Amino acid sequence: MEKKVYVIGHRNPDTDSVVSAAAYARLKQLQGQNNYAAARAGKINPQTEYIFERFGAALPEYLPDLIPKAEHYISGPPVTVNENASAWDALELLQKDDFRVLPIVDADGVYKSMLHYKGFAQYIITNINPRKKSAFPLSLDHLAATIHAQPLTLFNGDEVRKSTIVVAASYTAYFKKNIHTEDIENALVIVGDRWDIQKCCIEMRVRALILSSGNVLSRELIELAEKNRVTVLISPFDTSSTAMLIIYSVPVSTLGDDSVPLARLHDPVRSLREPLSKAPSRCLPVTDDEGKIQGIIFEGDLIKEPNVEVIMVDHNEPGQAIEGIENYKILEVIDHHRLGNLSTRYPITFINRVVGATCTIITNLYREQKVPLEKNIASILLCGILADTLVLQSATATDTDIETADYLSSITGLEIKKLGQDMQSAANHVNALSAPELINLDMKEYAELGVSYSVSQIETDNPGALAARRKEIESVLEQERAAKDRLFSALLVTDVTVLDSLLFVAGKKEFTGNINFPATERGIYVLKDVVSRKKQLIPLLAELVEKAVK
Repeated sequence: MEKKVYVIGHRNPDTDSVVSAAAYARLKQLQGQNNYAAARAGKINPQTEYIFERFGAALPEYLPDLIPKAEHYISGPPVTVNENASAWDALELLQKDDFRVLPIVDADGVYKSMLHYKGFAQYIITNINPRKKSAFPLSLDHLAATIHAQPLTLFNGDEVRKSTIVVAASYTAYFKKNIHTEDIENALVIVGDRWDIQKCCIEMRVRALILSSGNVLSRELIELAEKNRVTVLISPFDTSSTAMLIIYSVPVSTLGDDSVPLARLHDPVRSLREPLSKAPSRCLPVTDDEGKIQGIIFEGDLIKEPNVEVIMVDHNEPGQAIEGIENYKILEVIDHHRLGNLSTRYPITFINRVVGATCTIITNLYREQKVPLEKNIASILLCGILADTLVLQSATATDTDIETADYLSSITGLEIKKLGQDMQSAANHVNALSAPELINLDMKEYAELGVSYSVSQIETDNPGALAARRKEIESVLEQERAAKDRLFSALLVTDVTVLDSLLFVAGKKEFTGNINFPATERGIYVLKDVVSRKKQLIPLLAELVEKAVK
């Protein structure tokens, strides 16, 4: 199976992060790399949802995590065999292609059981026993196909019934005496050129009369067989070979092992190690939620590289990345933030530019690589730039952002100021969210000097409504901080009408005791002219962190 490459932004993604992933994955696809897919590591905010709906762009796939799962280690869909196929056909397939196992499925592809050599051996030991008479569930259609028979008459060919094998090797009188001990209507009688035995079987209405070594039946007996509805088959093999092949004409489902544990696509690999070590052939079938077979995972697959690789956009710090990313090869990083502590065991493409939005970088990669922008992609890229630069008013906005936004405006016909207002109207729905939703919408985690902290940011034209909810917000911030033993957790609420911000903080005393920002009467810090978390707030907080850990 071709490896799937996820293009994905940071946890709790903002508009720039989600759009960057969608646009860069589309660039790769337009260049013929169809195994690239956009993904997101969290719930989208109202603004992002509005943008994708307005311009008809597909939202990136939601991935709750990248913890290694069964689906990351299986190869393509496996060769399967229908449950009604003959055992002989299945065993030929198993041997011809050197498969270790063969999943047995129904007509809809739903997994039923597993065919493996141990199960086949168990079937032979159980059924080929000289001390007891065995009955084999089979259809006459499968029987005829397995022994390559020429039908002279054939009745109810697809009906599966348990039948016994009778070899007419004794003299006529003895045969007639002993045939009555059999279940005659389900008996499969193998006979050569003995006319008297042939007639006896047809008159007694056995299920099938099988003529070995290519022997034929007289016209008189053929007519009698038609009348009595007795199936007559001509086998090209001798009696012993014919008898052996009949055993293999049973449905393959009778040989299947339904005790093999089942794995689902999303099962964590760690939960599969023990059942894999105990399973026959050291493998497990892997199905989707509907039970349809998707692949087979072998014990040895767990030491191979997974079939997933990653491109990080709009972040470069592992602490901000989707959970489990350390298990996969990172191919590229495209970002506009400070450098974190990311390290890899191999060279990668790393693009980090001093601009206000990752969408600016992505747009110019299209231009550099001379790939025309589709209108819906160009539209959401423009939105991504405007969202991350407060409609080009943020301190992080650069001349490159402005030029790129003008370029996208010209090819989409979208007016920047009006689009910014539309986006802000959608973003204002944020005030109605619960405190946990507010804090997790766009949260970023940082680690330095041996401590960690988180800073969330939202934008609104009515920060007063959130200031009135100070106790609720600070309570949730404290829960978030304590859960991960952070130095502090903060929420930056940016007023897009005047380009100022309010800061809510819950933290340890050694940190909060050093904060000297002006505050409202409610104890919320006022940050005049501060709108950028990355360029303005984080440097201020870094100084306070340094004082707190001294």
